[in-house]
Amino acid sequence: MLFGPVENTTAINIITKASSPLRTTLPRIKSTATHGLALLLLSLPLAAQAKIRTEFWTGTATVRGQSVPVRLQLTGADNAVRGEFHDGPESSASSSGSLQNDHLVLNFDYYARKLDAKINGDTLEGTFGTIKTTYPISLHRSASISTPPIQNAEIAKLYGDWEIALDSPKGESAWTLRIGSSSSLQNELKVVILRIDGDTGGLYGGYNAATQQVLVSHFNASGSALYSIKPQADGTLLVSNLLRDQHWTARRPAEARKENLAPPTATNQQTTVNDPSQPFAFSFPDLTGKTVSSTDSQFKGKVIIVAIGGSWCPNCHDEAPLLVELYNRFHSHGLEVVNISFEEEDQLKDPERLRAFIKRYYIPYNVLVGGTPEQLNEKIPQGKNLNCWPTSFFIGRDGLVKETHAGFAGPATGKSYEELRQETTDLIEKLLKEHAQIASN
Repeated sequence: MLFGPVENTTAINIITKASSPLRTTLPRIKSTATHGLALLLLSLPLAAQAKIRTEFWTGTATVRGQSVPVRLQLTGADNAVRGEFHDGPESSASSSGSLQNDHLVLNFDYYARKLDAKINGDTLEGTFGTIKTTYPISLHRSASISTPPIQNAEIAKLYGDWEIALDSPKGESAWTLRIGSSSSLQNELKVVILRIDGDTGGLYGGYNAATQQVLVSHFNASGSALYSIKPQADGTLLVSNLLRDQHWTARRPAEARKENLAPPTATNQQTTVNDPSQPFAFSFPDLTGKTVSSTDSQFKGKVIIVAIGGSWCPNCHDEAPLLVELYNRFHSHGLEVVNISFEEEDQLKDPERLRAFIKRYYIPYNVLVGGTPEQLNEKIPQGKNLNCWPTSFFIGRDGLVKETHAGFAGPATGKSYEELRQETTDLIEKLLKEHAQIASN
């Protein structure tokens, strides 16, 4: 049995007066996770509550020949186990889980991924991934989910923004590399790369004096990443994506301007529409098979956000909570939100992941199925240079596109996320105030 007994047998006592392993870990769990744990405990029968414990497991997953650090927290009883992958202060929780005869299964339905493993004493061996692609995972029982990385005082000189110049197939000429400290551990670094279609998510780790490089990673429900950053003698950084054998040079923005290198493309300059004088049109089925069209009466005279995305896309997951927030706040004032989702062929046959995506974020607005990702430009012909996931079109009361936003800078980007939230809110408020004359049908 994985989880041993604790002192108290009621859910409230387990949360507030549990034995030291559980008690010391609860403050590290985000408030939403704590709430989820409380609901889990309260839903269990009394006999199962007596077995509630928290265990930490750390180790690696082998991805493309590289070892990616993995930190897993398990909470619950044998018949109802909750799993959470941890990266710095971030976590991603399983949608369901079970442990039967040392066989652990954790489902992450909102990304159509699963951890399937066998526990033998203090070791956990198994796989993680999708039906098509899985990676070996090997963990051992641990006292905590975090180990302070090796670091020295010189690493603080790397803090701040850098630019990676490149010739991107999407047309962008530079990415932003942001380096700072993590909020979870004093010596832990946080790195994020901002691209035109979003960001890498938080990458966490530290500086290794032996190799004279920063090694940062994440392993969560959305996938894995492993990067190295090595300072160079000329003041630049060698940035390497170790899972894809890609290498770039990063410079401070001021140095990039001195070398006449272009800055990163603004999100509202990447994608436009072919004919701004034509109303933006869409007509796609929802998950019940009902066709929803831009000409439907519910959209007449409304401000509309048409969000192009897919449930496979991590940056689309980052965007969804903001769209829900905007809809709930401004729907009564005339805002509509339409998500047009492009899914892989197998998901189109049975959009299980998209349904889990809708459930996870409590999406109240229309979610339509547009086709496969390869059909994006065919199905949205009004888009010009439409090549980013996600991309949102902001439509005024007259049916015309007023602005587009390519990509989404998620919470891991810090100030960029907060600025985007404010800019988007300001834009919606501005469009709602415009009472253009709407031609009658």
